[in-house]
Amino acid sequence: MNTDTPSQTGRSLFRAVLFDMDGVLVDSERLIAEAAKRMFAERYGLEVQYEDFTPFVGAGENRYIGGVAEQYGVPIDIVAAKAWTYEIYGRLAHQHAEGMRAMPGAVEYVRACRARGLKTALASAADRVKVMINLDYLGLNPDEFDAVLTAEDVTRKKPDPEMYLKAAERLKIEAGACLVVEDAVNGTIAGVRAGARVLGITSSFSREALREAGASWTAPDLARAPLPWELVLPPPAGSLSGRGL
Repeated sequence: MNTDTPSQTGRSLFRAVLFDMDGVLVDSERLIAEAAKRMFAERYGLEVQYEDFTPFVGAGENRYIGGVAEQYGVPIDIVAAKAWTYEIYGRLAHQHAEGMRAMPGAVEYVRACRARGLKTALASAADRVKVMINLDYLGLNPDEFDAVLTAEDVTRKKPDPEMYLKAAERLKIEAGACLVVEDAVNGTIAGVRAGARVLGITSSFSREALREAGASWTAPDLARAPLPWELVLPPPAGSLSGRGL
């Protein structure tokens, strides 16, 4: 990641960067699935599969856990189920259990954006307790973001644009001047609906799926992603001059 390369346009397209967390800054999908899987087994005697959670990635823990319960026809107390899941998740994270890792280049990317003078926000569909566990795992202080938004800050979850509209509002920057960094289809749709451009990280979904959802650029992780001031708008659809990233 080159922090000194200028934009090909000579100026940055963006004044702020809005980061999703899971799959962008930290790879915790397997660990939260493991925690929820253990919770279902311990509390409800239900053996669920890892892939049961996939349709609900990026939609917040109410849907992530509640959606799987609905699939199996099991009524649950979602508040208690989440609390049990987070207790297991926090224990596994503090043990640095397999299934949790910092995404390559993530911490450096956040800090490079701030050093460049861009505003930054963390905008995660996860509950605040999980976000704080993840930040502690990464060694990132919440103060390293100009705003931190979690599931408790919105009433409508991704793919609704509320999360990213509120993040831009907190930063006092119009959404059109924001770069959203997302790994999920639901989050990508949310960013596009908010009026932002989206850099899709292909850790959870394919390049094709994220581009179809509206991502303007894609990269495997933030270590291999262009910095915001290096990005140029992709050519119009059908152009022969380029295909984006």
